[in-house]
Amino acid sequence: MITIKSKSEIELMRKTGEVVALALEKIKESVVPGVTTLELDQIAEEFIRKNGGIPSFKGYKGFQGAIDYPGSICASVNNEVVHGIPGLKVLKDGDIISIDIGVYLNGFHGDAARTFPVGNITENARRLIEVTTTSFFEGIKNALKGKRIVDISLAIQKHVEANGFSVVRDYVGHGIGREMHELPQIPNYAARERGPRLEPGMTLAIEPMVNEGDYQVKLLDNKWTVVTADGSLSAHYENTIAITEEEPIILTKTG
Repeated sequence: MITIKSKSEIELMRKTGEVVALALEKIKESVVPGVTTLELDQIAEEFIRKNGGIPSFKGYKGFQGAIDYPGSICASVNNEVVHGIPGLKVLKDGDIISIDIGVYLNGFHGDAARTFPVGNITENARRLIEVTTTSFFEGIKNALKGKRIVDISLAIQKHVEANGFSVVRDYVGHGIGREMHELPQIPNYAARERGPRLEPGMTLAIEPMVNEGDYQVKLLDNKWTVVTADGSLSAHYENTIAITEEEPIILTKTG
């Protein structure tokens, strides 16, 4: 069942989302050659807890026999699409890293992701990050009362493919609120199911995952980390939004 939030609940989610956005800004300052993904995880967790939140991902129940998720962030480097586990991996000049952060505060979750360059990156890597980001904004032009999920999905897919990249099919966006993952699912491509009509009070985590090469992915042995099947780069951009009577509101932003 899709949960519809009241205006007061959306305001609480906005406050949670602001902590998510600020945590991502804090991480961005530290994404430099020589830092480890574990150090980034520690920076994020300290910031989240200092601001009264709880990392949504830490201890999240695994699927397919995976351990409970050990990190406060997902830190996915280069060909890692999503769910990269923070560890001793050292970032080097030319890498790209996708940071996904979830925060639980005020009884609600907020979820957002950004892909950052590490030092000097290639022009194609820069374009990949830019197209992934702009595809989100193309998608939410359709996050309007009366439209359907597929309208968001198709806009994302068209923008990505027009720029020569591909959208991941195996992982999708989702509803969000008192639970981290709620209905509906939000593909980044035009799936056969059109999805429900959008109505005010829906809160959605829209998250294009875009590959430099083919859209096929595979799951690593840790049962969490997803990588591109062809070894190409991947980027990720996500915000939590609220559907309103008019334009959608991005909840995971500062100010």
